[in-house]
Amino acid sequence: MNSINWQGVYPAITTQYHEDLSINFEATRAMVNQLIVEGVHGIIAMGTVGENCSHTREEKLAVLKAVKEEVAGRVPVISGVAETTTQFAVDYSKACEAIGIDGLMVLPGMVYRSTEAEAIYHYQQVARNCGLPIMIYNNPVTYGVDVSIEGMRTLAKEPNIVSVKEATEDTRRISELFAAFGDRYVVFGGVDDIALESLMLGCTGWISGLTNVFPQESVAIYKLAQQGRYEEACEIWRWFLPLLRLDTIPTLVQCIKFCEQLAGRGSELTRPPRLPLSGEERARVEALYNEAIATRIDLSKFNLD
Repeated sequence: MNSINWQGVYPAITTQYHEDLSINFEATRAMVNQLIVEGVHGIIAMGTVGENCSHTREEKLAVLKAVKEEVAGRVPVISGVAETTTQFAVDYSKACEAIGIDGLMVLPGMVYRSTEAEAIYHYQQVARNCGLPIMIYNNPVTYGVDVSIEGMRTLAKEPNIVSVKEATEDTRRISELFAAFGDRYVVFGGVDDIALESLMLGCTGWISGLTNVFPQESVAIYKLAQQGRYEEACEIWRWFLPLLRLDTIPTLVQCIKFCEQLAGRGSELTRPPRLPLSGEERARVEALYNEAIATRIDLSKFNLD
């Protein structure tokens, strides 16, 4: 497991649909390919932005197979694991392993709000029943359970739990992880609007929603941060930040998919209960996108090639 090379910008990709809300595999594959062409370092499929919980098990696995085939080994493909019970999570993880997915981003049990002890047990059972490398998705804001430093110390005993997507919205936790564990975990920033700060504090990567819309700018921020060129990174960051804030609100999926549609990169269609943006919220997101386009930065001046 120490050989995994998870670093860089990993978009949590959307799942594209036809008008009847069946999965549009062709559009999903085209979107994934374009993201890789534009420089992303990995793909997260069937995460929150991919509407994991809006799909049957069979649909999820069909999407993963299509994404894996399209990626063709160019970058790692990690699947979200967002199931309602621990046994379902174990079964799904085994299915991901069988089709050759590179790793798992495991969420706590859905619907039921776990205690920390229950979340740790959930993660342990997935790890002990599956051979894939595992990323813990720690998002107490959304899922109501925080895996503390002591909890991560318990999980460090599982050799295939190798990474954490840190989404507490408290950047101090990133420093605490490194202080407690050194390089035991690969740490990803998991909140778009504090991603640059997270990279500055040592995260090796950024799992992002808005990267689906502006992948080249996201990759440029990452590369500049890795090179310690923070003043230049901040120029892109300040341009990007108003849009990145959309990742932290309940309608983040609709916002991201609407921006994808405005950019000609996908469709805004989502499965209910998610409905397309309307009224003032729709107008606000469109205004943010239009402002970003009007003020877009010429990335060639940063000499990143």
